[in-house]
This record gives sequence, structure tokens and C-alpha cells, in this order.
Amino acid sequence: MTSCCGSKSAIAKSSESALYDTTWELEYLSESQKDFKEMYPDRNPFIQLKKANSQFSGNTGCNDFGGTYHQKVNAVRFEIQRTTMAYCESGGEEAFLKMLSQINRFAIDNDGKLLLLTDDVPMMRFKKINPDKS
Repeated sequence: MTSCCGSKSAIAKSSESALYDTTWELEYLSESQKDFKEMYPDRNPFIQLKKANSQFSGNTGCNDFGGTYHQKVNAVRFEIQRTTMAYCESGGEEAFLKMLSQINRFAIDNDGKLLLLTDDVPMMRFKKINPDKS
């Protein structure tokens, strides 16, 4: 079995400033039984973290969501407080929100990607994107 994110040596020191006020698009979700494109047929989930008020928001690939996070050094915990309620049939939203609730650490890897981890195991990988200006 291979890891999503390479070896531990590929994980760079955390750069807190790189974490905030940017859009991170999901490109890998661990423990998924379905193909990634089947889970997210219309759009990939994304998340944005605001440093000023410890709030996060994003989209699950189907619905908008948001809440607060608690972060200290490389430890992070997300509290999802709201989601919109459109019907989503691919199962991707449920898998994304469940995994996000299990995250307790983060790292920025040597390629500048955000890794969300459970203990030392990378469970989600995000790439930095430029959101649509529309």
C-alpha cells in the first residue's frame, strides 16, 4: 500500500503564514473506496482558513460549509458549524466532512501542498489554487 504523500522526509517544516488566506483544493482523500472523480464529478472540494478570526469556509464539491478551527503550531482541529443543504448523491461530501472532523495536525510539504493528518498519517492533500474572480 502506498501513501498519498511520500515519506515523512518529504514533509517540510510548517509555515503557518502559507496556511492562511488562500484557497486550498482537495486532490487526495485517504480511505476512499470510490474513484476521486466519481466522488467529486462537478468540482473538487476546497477550504480557506482565515487567520484573523480562526474561521474556515469552503465547498465540499456539492455544498458550502464553514466553522471555526483551533490551531497551535502544527496541531489543528476543525469544528464544522454550518453547511448548505443541497442533495449530493456521490458520497464525496460525507467522506470529506467525516475525514475533516478527524484531522488533528497539518504540514506543508516540500511541493507547497497542504497535508491534513491524523496523528502522523496524511489523510487529505490540497493544492493551492487561485479562485475564480467571477
